[in-house]
Amino acid sequence: MIKMTMFLKRHPDISREEFVRHHVEDHGPLFRSIPEAATHVKRYIQTHPVEPPESTVPQADYDGTAEIWFDGPDGMKAVLNSKTYTSKVFPDEKTFLDHENTLILVGEQTDIIG
Repeated sequence: MIKMTMFLKRHPDISREEFVRHHVEDHGPLFRSIPEAATHVKRYIQTHPVEPPESTVPQADYDGTAEIWFDGPDGMKAVLNSKTYTSKVFPDEKTFLDHENTLILVGEQTDIIG
């Protein structure tokens, strides 16, 4: 299994509230509609920042994260090269994400607790 973690920056033309609404209500279901995702995606979560408790940790300057677990490299390729992703999901990303300032990390996950 491999995991793709994206540190997301919103498109400069939209507010943080618009970004979160679109990410959750529009983009999430659109990604879920990829037929290959039913086979190859084991989990997909979105995280959006909240104010951390005072004096705990500094907050990174990102508008959210998306984490997607794939059954393996071939599954990741199948989803990201699918017709639905390339014709619908990826174009949608360009409406609410700042792709140039979004970071992507692909790796293997190691459980430490749980």
